[in-house]
Amino acid sequence: MVVCAFAAAAMTSTAASAGTGSTIADKHSVEIDVHGRIGQHCAMGSLGGVDFGDLNRPGLQASERVQFSCNVPFSIRIQAEHGALANLQYPGGQGPYAGRLDYTLGVAIPLRKPAAAMLTHSFTSRELMGGRTLSSAGGIALEGMTLDLALGRPSGEGGLLAGDYGETITITVAPV
Repeated sequence: MVVCAFAAAAMTSTAASAGTGSTIADKHSVEIDVHGRIGQHCAMGSLGGVDFGDLNRPGLQASERVQFSCNVPFSIRIQAEHGALANLQYPGGQGPYAGRLDYTLGVAIPLRKPAAAMLTHSFTSRELMGGRTLSSAGGIALEGMTLDLALGRPSGEGGLLAGDYGETITITVAPV
């Protein structure tokens, strides 16, 4: 019943517009352009520092899960300030004591391409001094990232020089 009323209204409208000089084409389909937009979004959660305490203990490592989401393909740049965990007062060491402790940083980011994939890479601290860039190769990130930091062994014959050690690692993400 409703369909008949609609058809009658459509015919009345057609007859009225036909009288004004416009014509109706004999079409069996109509195309409708529909548009919209979703803005780019890439963001990381905050990450506190890692305190290893006494660096004389062997096999020190830490693993941190970081919130990370990017709804477009992206690149991620990782750069280290010193290229090692460095003695804040004497990074070059003194005598037989080293002032630097190398480390390895592993990165793991689950991707969608549309199938699930994993972006993984491991860098030495010296590689990161010049900065390194990873590409998602067309993938997007929805499930965060994991950073694994493992300390190496002191290179000095006497071990590490006493004092406080530090390093700053900067991770920057950008849509591509």
